[in-house]
Amino acid sequence: MEIPKGKLIAIGGSEDKGTERHPNFIQKDHHVFFEFGILKRILSETKGVDSKIEVITTASQIPEEVGQNYIESFGKLGCKKVGVIHIKSREDAVNPEYIERIKKADGVMFTGGNQLRLSMIFGGTEFLNILHQRYRHEDFVIAGTSAGAMAMSNTMIYHGSSTHALLKGEVKITTGLGFMKNVIIDSHFVTRGRFGRLSQAVASNPGCIGIGLGEDTGVVVKEGNKMEAIGSGLILIFDGHNIRHSNIADLADGSPISIENLVVHVMAKGNFYHVKERKFFAGAKDTLLS
Repeated sequence: MEIPKGKLIAIGGSEDKGTERHPNFIQKDHHVFFEFGILKRILSETKGVDSKIEVITTASQIPEEVGQNYIESFGKLGCKKVGVIHIKSREDAVNPEYIERIKKADGVMFTGGNQLRLSMIFGGTEFLNILHQRYRHEDFVIAGTSAGAMAMSNTMIYHGSSTHALLKGEVKITTGLGFMKNVIIDSHFVTRGRFGRLSQAVASNPGCIGIGLGEDTGVVVKEGNKMEAIGSGLILIFDGHNIRHSNIADLADGSPISIENLVVHVMAKGNFYHVKERKFFAGAKDTLLS
């Protein structure tokens, strides 16, 4: 199987943009954004302050505002080559100007919003095909936050309330953008209490690894497999490969599900996880010893 040369950076939403303090995060000191912040990491995985980044606002209902926020945030880090691509329809996705811009970019950043818009607008397009080609064959970075992260996987959650997530049928799944296979990514995971949502998604697709990303938290994925935790919060990993019992196939919609032996790991900054091997590592040195 071909190992991609590019990198994915999936973010759980509400990443530090170098603005005012946020009450949800203890580690919001100003120096953290400039030295260790997630946007800083995106630049370090491309070409630093000389990186050409294209921000894709398709998922957002307020694309102009969101795009400007990223221009300003990357600008604070010294990166001035930030463009914004407002693709609002499938017709926009075939615009030759936009296609040329992603061919020349060092990386792209999918913003938050509605992940179903991403799969609906980009599915089957040349735009998406170019991103796949560049990710597989070049040192190219694809980042996404919130909806932009959830759409990275082949299997994508597009609906499901936290309150009723452990009732069969309450979690809706479709096909995402397919940059990473055999995973299901959820965002705003801790703040919005999405444990049940991802549990049902993995129980329905036990061959997939569930990745629950906290806010201002993410993973850098290299070689399509090796994940490093970054940011200020937590990441939960759900491994359903060894589920011994689940009643989800036999229930009527609206019935509570049961799952036995769903394995959960909790990751913080500096931890690693290899998806294919389903192994957790406390730090980089441990991965070398495995």
